[in-house]
Amino acid sequence: MLKKYIILYLALLSVNYSLLAQKRPNVVIIVSDDHAYQTIGAYGSKYAKTPNIDRIANEGALFSHAYVNNSICGPSRATLLTGKYSHKNGFRDNETSEFDFSQDSFVKQLQSAGYNTAWVGKIHLGEKLQGFNYFDVLVGQGTYFNPVFSRKEGRELTEGYVSSIITDKALGWLDQQESTEPFCLVLGHKATHRTWMPDPQDFGKFDSVDFEIPATFYDDYASRDAAKQQEMSIDKDMLMGYDLKMFPTLEAMMADGNFKRMNPEQRDKYIAYYRPIYQELESKKLTGKALAEWKFKRYMIDYLNTAESMDRNIGRVLDYLEEKNLTDNTIVIYLSDQGFYMGEHGWFDKRWMYEESFRTPFLMKYPGKIKPHSTLSAKVVNADIAPTLLELASVKVPVDMQGKSFVHVLNKPNSEHRKNLFYHYFENGEHAVSPHFGVADDRYKLIRYYKRVENWELFDMKQDPREMHNVYSDPSYKNIVKKMKKKLLNEIESFDDQEAKAIFLTDIEN
Repeated sequence: MLKKYIILYLALLSVNYSLLAQKRPNVVIIVSDDHAYQTIGAYGSKYAKTPNIDRIANEGALFSHAYVNNSICGPSRATLLTGKYSHKNGFRDNETSEFDFSQDSFVKQLQSAGYNTAWVGKIHLGEKLQGFNYFDVLVGQGTYFNPVFSRKEGRELTEGYVSSIITDKALGWLDQQESTEPFCLVLGHKATHRTWMPDPQDFGKFDSVDFEIPATFYDDYASRDAAKQQEMSIDKDMLMGYDLKMFPTLEAMMADGNFKRMNPEQRDKYIAYYRPIYQELESKKLTGKALAEWKFKRYMIDYLNTAESMDRNIGRVLDYLEEKNLTDNTIVIYLSDQGFYMGEHGWFDKRWMYEESFRTPFLMKYPGKIKPHSTLSAKVVNADIAPTLLELASVKVPVDMQGKSFVHVLNKPNSEHRKNLFYHYFENGEHAVSPHFGVADDRYKLIRYYKRVENWELFDMKQDPREMHNVYSDPSYKNIVKKMKKKLLNEIESFDDQEAKAIFLTDIEN
């Protein structure tokens, strides 16, 4: 008799566990690369067509103040995984860091709680992944055409265009999941990373658009020494061949690494589209501002065309969830690994604590939990995503995660989350951007540069939202400087950033 009761108890326990697994939300995180919030319809873009990214906003929430802790590809993804800032997860920059996959991550926690986990696409943290039941990731930065992927069985080249391939692989994995077990899928796009190579079917979609030159395009960087030294100017540093596909000869075009990867059909389509543009440019003999503005327009066209394919493929994922009746119990997040410059300050790229690269698009939907068409103004950072997902999945948050769950903001949309934002960019190489750290509150932003440039910047974001005027040395802001330095030191100590603390305490003014 006792044996029968034990069998019945175990059967009921199994049923209850199965029901619990079904109730736990599935998670789909879509991470783009260098996708500027300025180029997303939901964020008010005049030009971009992003109907599928906008669907996430329409069915859920748009975060109007979402930021990153370190505006560069690999470090941003490391923070997403670990819920820790760069100095704690060990991946501080793309040039010298190696990610330690043996450390804890939110996917490991979900996996231990019964989730099937996968990362498909760009990760840019190496190929020795842990915490994933399945992975199929781009090798290194990846390529737009015929990319090489790495999975447990080894490397393999896959023919086609990268945004479509990544989506095919992700949906293929989803098709294999059991309905009784929750899943967590991270889908990492290569788009819209340099060199902005569109799917040929998207050629021509923005060719006739009259793009407005940003108000700060001809910034002279007065009072901002670090900005004067950068090498990310559209005018001076954007390359005609490598970036804009304007090669002097067909032979030079085909010698470029991106074109060497293409099959004949892919090359023919690129030649047919870009060579007439080059010939027209040559006939105009543009120089000076006219050439700089031509480069800006071509940059915008290639960038937005590249985003078209990514958005279309995001639509495929959303459609799949609907077709499989997964929508109601699936959290969908869309974000970029950081912001990006679309000609503001005359720039492309990212890295700075200035708003265009510091701020990331962040959209989230979870039916029944997040009200459709919501705009959430609470300040959040990418480190906050990991603990938020764990709380939503009823999984204990590890004590060493530095991010803070913002589930309370989802429950009460007018809630505050972070009073201040801490940032630290470490890389001292490409684009000649000086390492720096800083703090931002509701009005002011204080930045300390080091290594390449040793100085401070203070911006009054109410009076100067475009960050053109460094008022650090303005006597009328003397008390603000003191208050912001106190806030910065508090953030440094809260996040235990010992390198930043030593630099902060170094007197460079006397």
